[in-house]
Amino acid sequence: MASLAWASVPLYDWFCRTTGFGGVTQTSKTESDVILDQTIKVRFDASLERGMPWEFKPVTREIEINIGATGLAFYEVYNPTNRPVVGTASYNVTPYDAGAYFTKIACFCFENQALAAGERLQMPVSFYVDPEILNDRDAKYAKVITLSYTFYETEASGETAFLLEGEETSVN
Repeated sequence: MASLAWASVPLYDWFCRTTGFGGVTQTSKTESDVILDQTIKVRFDASLERGMPWEFKPVTREIEINIGATGLAFYEVYNPTNRPVVGTASYNVTPYDAGAYFTKIACFCFENQALAAGERLQMPVSFYVDPEILNDRDAKYAKVITLSYTFYETEASGETAFLLEGEETSVN
């Protein structure tokens, strides 16, 4: 029973990443090699976990791109506190059926983000909508896809902790 419970989280994560279940996106190191004339709208949403001290928003709320073309969007984050804060972003795509076809090439959500006190930055996400979406009996009807992120405060570790300690030292 204990082994089954221990294995259930990674198996569920693998299942969601493989199938796009629950709006989990795909990842790729390369762009799509097929670009269609058909377009799709992509909306961007941002939220914060309760107690997360940052301000977080998409720079552009919506874009329209050709299916298969690489899109680039930016999110802006600001740490208004007087202390460094480390955060990590979780994400999903709606409608959920489209998650298996929404592919991220690069994203700020792949790593923890560390912001010094008063720091503001714009973070990119590059992506494409896989043309195979048009062959899915449910997902092919999606006209708008929403990419949502929620930032959570996390503990600084490894190199991030070292960098933050250096920032605190240089501020004092």
